Amino acid sequence: MMKTDIEIAKESKLKPIVDVAHMLNIEDDNLELYGKYKAKISDSYGDKKGKLILVTSINPTPFGEGKTTMSIGINDALCQLGYQSVVALREPSLGPVFGIKGGATGGGYAQVVPMEDINLHFTGDIHAITACNNLLCAAIDNHIFQGNELNINPQKITFKRCLDINDRSLRKVIVANSENEKSREDGFNITVASEIMAILCLATNLDDLKKRLGNILIGYTYNDEAIFARDLKVEGALTLLLKDAIKPNLVQTLEGNPAIIHGGPFANIAHGCNSLIATKLALSLSDYVVTEAGFGSDLGAEKFFDIKCRLGNLKPNCIVINATIRSLKYNGGCPKEELKCENISYLEKGIANLQVHIENMTKYSKNIVVCLNHFAADTEEEIAYVENYVHSLGYDIAVSKAHEEGSNGSLELAKKIVDTCKRPVDFKLLYDANIPIIDKIDIICKEIYHAKDVCYDNDTTKDIQKLEEMGYGNLPICIAKTQYSISDDAKKLGYPKGHTVTVREIRLCSGAGFIVVLMGNIMTMPGLPKVPAYMQMDIDNNGNISGLF
Repeated sequence: MMKTDIEIAKESKLKPIVDVAHMLNIEDDNLELYGKYKAKISDSYGDKKGKLILVTSINPTPFGEGKTTMSIGINDALCQLGYQSVVALREPSLGPVFGIKGGATGGGYAQVVPMEDINLHFTGDIHAITACNNLLCAAIDNHIFQGNELNINPQKITFKRCLDINDRSLRKVIVANSENEKSREDGFNITVASEIMAILCLATNLDDLKKRLGNILIGYTYNDEAIFARDLKVEGALTLLLKDAIKPNLVQTLEGNPAIIHGGPFANIAHGCNSLIATKLALSLSDYVVTEAGFGSDLGAEKFFDIKCRLGNLKPNCIVINATIRSLKYNGGCPKEELKCENISYLEKGIANLQVHIENMTKYSKNIVVCLNHFAADTEEEIAYVENYVHSLGYDIAVSKAHEEGSNGSLELAKKIVDTCKRPVDFKLLYDANIPIIDKIDIICKEIYHAKDVCYDNDTTKDIQKLEEMGYGNLPICIAKTQYSISDDAKKLGYPKGHTVTVREIRLCSGAGFIVVLMGNIMTMPGLPKVPAYMQMDIDNNGNISGLF
């Protein structure tokens, strides 16, 4: 019986973090130590020299399909092949850690460590974002209480409080400045959906961070004029709270290779990528940078390309599409409790989901490798079926056993990625940011979600018109929708076509620099499942943690 992730992590012998830094030629003066095995990198480095590898995925089951595990396995395999490689990942949110998915440090023998620290408080970055977000909310309400010089309409405040825990009871709350004041309906986002998380992940330096924080739209006056955080003169204080959080974090894999972990927006409700600062830092320090984008390619990869790459002038050398037999079966209609069954008919029906993700990624680049993340229940017949299918489409595929074997299980995949990275970069964006907002939404929905029509609820078209009148029509789009389907309906699995997607709400993130489009029934504050992960967790008197995965 294979050991649990936390058991494997505890048995690993970690290098002092200064030794890991020296592998990348990072000087001691540029490290801020958080104990023996974690550090912040306190200075930027030179120009880009590395090749960028994006790991994305097909639509997942509720348990995730192992993008992080695959990313770590690829990185370790590249290092074993003699290349200087860094894996650049997002920081885990406490929401899924205590919810259904568990942590986000990889799994089995492809993990980043110390996994307990990274999955819990780490270096405090997400806590700093929570505090920064809620200071801004407090400043808004205090300004109103102290006389409301800016004439803010409490019913038109657009910026919400946040908390990094799944808590559906906070989706709607009633707030008031005093017992005598008229109350208003408000709500919380999870921290990883906060605009401040997105700002941290897209800022280029401290000055840019401060400017972006000041540019946050917080609401409107009684005369319907826009009010920004800078109008409250709070951007300096907000930046103070993030002065350390803006610095990338250095840790290591189980095999002692460098890992930079920084920022953590979800992809189903935010833009789903680690920080631009961390990615560019990694590219300046290594031959290869392996990074991931959250959930399926319809969410994470699209936003990685059309938001992050657009802003940072990044051009990935290779796209890795991660797939699993169980997710393909799930997309073929197989019930969750039967995913280990050997009924190949589910796989034959669900393989279309891999097809659509390959088709979608070719709209950005043809430099694609498919990775089949191996599970113990996979049969030789199932594996051969997927391999033959991918080859019939004209693409390379490799089976990865990183979870069971670490770097040794991903050597074939790493070699195929290296070969792909030797090809010319043919990367292109999906749309021109300067076209009208509705046209950008239409392109994403029809090209990536394969929708026939886009329906706009309530006053969303008026909201779009207002944003264009305010001068924000040239911003890229960040769509919030279900991760379980390329559509906005979690029940439409596989490769749905001819469906209609529904735009329910439009939100301006003027500090981050994109427009959020909410579709279907997506929530920016998730809830906990019936049997949350926290029910398995414990710690003994000696500080030994169990049940964290």
